[in-house]
Amino acid sequence: MKKIKLLTGFLMLFLLVGNGVFGQNTDKKGFALLELYTSEGCSSCPPADELLAKIQNEYRDKNVYVLAYHVDYWDKQGWKDIFSNADYTKRQYDYAQFMGKEPIYTPQVIINGKSDYIGSQETSLRNGIKSALSKSALANLSLETVQNSNILSVQYNVESSSKNSRLLLAVVQKEAKSNVRRGENANRVLSHYQIVRQLQTVNLNKGKKGTTTIYLPKNYNVQGFEVIGFVQDADSGVILGVKRG
Repeated sequence: MKKIKLLTGFLMLFLLVGNGVFGQNTDKKGFALLELYTSEGCSSCPPADELLAKIQNEYRDKNVYVLAYHVDYWDKQGWKDIFSNADYTKRQYDYAQFMGKEPIYTPQVIINGKSDYIGSQETSLRNGIKSALSKSALANLSLETVQNSNILSVQYNVESSSKNSRLLLAVVQKEAKSNVRRGENANRVLSHYQIVRQLQTVNLNKGKKGTTTIYLPKNYNVQGFEVIGFVQDADSGVILGVKRG
């Protein structure tokens, strides 16, 4: 009888441990963060912009996120992109170093900081999304936001095993149109989606829980904008987890 009780105890312990492990995996379900590098001065970019908008709409209820960064290296080709930012060009160069792939180009999509795709190639992009969703996240992220005038207070909590991770907070304009008068897209009205208007970095070395503030764009409104936060390994560029604020 003692042996039976002992075995029963071990079985119960095994089931409890097993349930704990499986519970952790469920909390960290797969995700796909698509970072598009684009420009109003690039004639091959509009199809990529439209494709990412289609994907964003189709995967709205799934763990798929789209960020569109407008780079500035096309600005010298006859038309200055009103959304372009040198910081986004630098971010694309950083990815080139992480992945050992140069030169940089548009339209480029990077999924979860691991692999890159030509932004207008739908089949390969969808395969990349499917692959990303099949893998568990490496970090849990929670965000709570409170707006006071043009200031957004963001309370965050990160659970990550990465020793050198950082939290990035993207202020995203969901949609805009632009009348391009010169350059490769001259005399076209371009539609843009998920435009990154600001990208703020929070250093997590001092603590993975806290509050930070974001100064919002003048035309910010709750209906037309959103905040997307994601955790990135600073050594490899890999995205560990993502969350809407």
